[in-house]
Amino acid sequence: MSRDAQCDPALHRSRRQRLLNALGDGVLLLPTAPVAPRNGDVQHEFRPGSDFHYLTGFPEPESVLVAWRVNQRKHHAILFVRERDREREIWDGPRYGTRGVETAFGVDDGRAMGDLWRDLMDLVPLTGRLFHTLSVDAAFDQKLMASFGRARTRSRRTLLPAHPTICDPAPALARERMVKDRAEVASLRRASELTVAGHVAAMQAAKPGMYEYEAQAALESAFRCGGSPRNGYPSIVASGPNACILHYHENSRRMRSGDLLLIDAGAEVHGCTADVTRTFPVNGTFSPAQAAVYRVVLRAQAAGIRACKAGARWDSAHRACIRSLTKGLVELSVLRGDVSRLIKRQAFKPWYMHGTSHWLGRDVHDVGGYQALDGKPDTMPAGSVLTVEPGLYFGKRDRNVPAELRGIGIRIEDDVLVTKSGPEVLTEAAPKSIAAIERLMREAR
Repeated sequence: MSRDAQCDPALHRSRRQRLLNALGDGVLLLPTAPVAPRNGDVQHEFRPGSDFHYLTGFPEPESVLVAWRVNQRKHHAILFVRERDREREIWDGPRYGTRGVETAFGVDDGRAMGDLWRDLMDLVPLTGRLFHTLSVDAAFDQKLMASFGRARTRSRRTLLPAHPTICDPAPALARERMVKDRAEVASLRRASELTVAGHVAAMQAAKPGMYEYEAQAALESAFRCGGSPRNGYPSIVASGPNACILHYHENSRRMRSGDLLLIDAGAEVHGCTADVTRTFPVNGTFSPAQAAVYRVVLRAQAAGIRACKAGARWDSAHRACIRSLTKGLVELSVLRGDVSRLIKRQAFKPWYMHGTSHWLGRDVHDVGGYQALDGKPDTMPAGSVLTVEPGLYFGKRDRNVPAELRGIGIRIEDDVLVTKSGPEVLTEAAPKSIAAIERLMREAR
């Protein structure tokens, strides 16, 4: 069985029912992610589309969900999937087939993918509503429009519309996915456990003379050995000056004694990903300058985490971190002046240029709004998950900072579940105090 398969019919039926109740009358049409060519006759590893997997748990490519509400408590769901094919299964592995999806995934009907376009026009009246997000998969949309064209030709004497009213279900889907249910929280907890194990393994393995990709191998080995099929995003393993490159992915530098190593990586479990950053000294001991900067960032992160309260503005963590970081920059003699005035003119921007938080879940930058329709910042609902990731980045040629700070890049990131009783840090077990990091690395040597 694919590690992406989630055979929990009751769970996925309840998710579909909530969504269809939010959407109202009409038919939902939702394909999984398309297969993407890599090079030659090789394809990129397939991962089910996040929305599709959320509603079905089905792991195979070339699949489409069609569902509609019968009433407030019932709906009808059809999965169009690849048929069983003995010859192809020799090459690519077993398929569930049309009968298998009914049994394992609890849909009302499993049909062959080849019948989709014929059946769809019988399921979707031209006078009704179709819930489908256009422009995500151009090839799929082209086939959909062609089907409408054929239906229009057949009905041209009746003066019916050329196609049903097409409504985008993405906003409603985002609202449903933003608040995690028990199953998703469980998946995020497991993803967090494996991510913590990976970061610990990298800290234990790192030493001067190693290449960044060797530390990456230790990190990702822990992910795979724990059952994670893939990373939630490409690992950033950035030593020395590379830590000042926010999305560094080369991971090829040879690490030196005195370097800091910044690792930003997360394991994926059942379609949900963690997202953790830790920064630590390659030789196991922070220098005085590194420790000074690290304490500023760690203090800011603590302030940001405390601000993650249900009902608070979503950017509360950012605002708290900016105040703390700006105060720290004054303490480090990088800035001078009144902290409030420095914040007002964004004097921190050269060294802290990114946001502090983003929603987290099935996607590393998960669905969810940041701004309400009136332009005001949206709020954090209980059950949402977001990152808190302040940092400071001093380029090695930056003459606007004291010489001993140049070349230091530090980011500290954790995943926070917002609850009615306060923030819960899902990734707290990854060592992040100076004492805990140095102790772990000393014991590993």
